[in-house]
Amino acid sequence: MEIILKAENLYKNGILNDVSLEVIKGEMVAVMGPSGSGKSTLLYNISGMDMPDKGRVILGGKELTELSEDEKAELRLHDMGFVFQQMNMIENLNIIDNIMLPAVQAYREKKGNKSGEKALREKAVMLMEKMSVAGLENRKITEVSGGQLQRACICRSLMNNPKILFADEPTGALNKSASAEVMDTLVSLNKEGTTVFMVTHDSRMASRCGRILYLVDGSIQGELVIEKNLTAKQREDSVNEWLRKMEW
Repeated sequence: MEIILKAENLYKNGILNDVSLEVIKGEMVAVMGPSGSGKSTLLYNISGMDMPDKGRVILGGKELTELSEDEKAELRLHDMGFVFQQMNMIENLNIIDNIMLPAVQAYREKKGNKSGEKALREKAVMLMEKMSVAGLENRKITEVSGGQLQRACICRSLMNNPKILFADEPTGALNKSASAEVMDTLVSLNKEGTTVFMVTHDSRMASRCGRILYLVDGSIQGELVIEKNLTAKQREDSVNEWLRKMEW
């Protein structure tokens, strides 16, 4: 098994306290815990968006804690995808231009010109078809539903073929139906081989993952590996029972 991400003894401003973890390539891992337990801080520190005070993070063989800011930015652009609760799309761009934005940026940095952007648009259209948001290319971000917009954000996160997808409360701002649609999308991507590391407060969403880490006061206090052969209800029941034991 290939370890795609490894964190060792992370400390951060009293928020993270000696956190160590590994993520295997192709895994789908959820992080749960009470409000203020450090879940989002953990995600930011293992993805290079922030840096720990102590400890180290290794992603794809590169130690993030030893890279320059420019090198970390390049790694995030090319090797990581991000999906957030706040979708952070640019209001004066249509859906497809928002999706293409990180890929266009990466292409121009590499090639120094606009040639090839037609191929990027074709890729964006393909991803939109895959995520069931085809036909919304020219819509404004205010002209689609929350679930459609979040699936467009997932398209954006996949434009540069990331090695790992980080999701911070990806269904937190959505209703039950839209949340299920977004989780279906993430699970489908994971089944195709995309590694997913997700922070969530929703036990139903977490039950769709293969493994859950439970964070309390900045430390991992528990871990649950969910059996693959369980039904959806059995998975939910198993997770809820475990969370009760963790005093959720």
